[in-house]
Amino acid sequence: MKELIKALSIPESSGKKIGLFRTICAILGGLIVAYLGMTLLIYIIPGSAGESIIVPLLLNTIAWAGVAIWISIAPSRLSAILRVVIPTLVFSILIAILYNI
Repeated sequence: MKELIKALSIPESSGKKIGLFRTICAILGGLIVAYLGMTLLIYIIPGSAGESIIVPLLLNTIAWAGVAIWISIAPSRLSAILRVVIPTLVFSILIAILYNI
């Protein structure tokens, strides 16, 4: 496990290539983080879910693009994975807490 973490934490030698791994992390991870963030936004905006769905629906595409760029410019593969996993866990926990209230 330590060898895997060590191999993933090495920055890539050339900054010209993003790489397939970070591209897939950026696309799928950005989508997951954006949807969870917009779902959390539905719970935070006052009013019913039907009334407050418009703002997250409009902001979802720009949030997805922003998160995907943020993930894709990660210096290493490990940081790209962490940029997907940590916000996903935080948003999931907050949604679970707010949903039960």
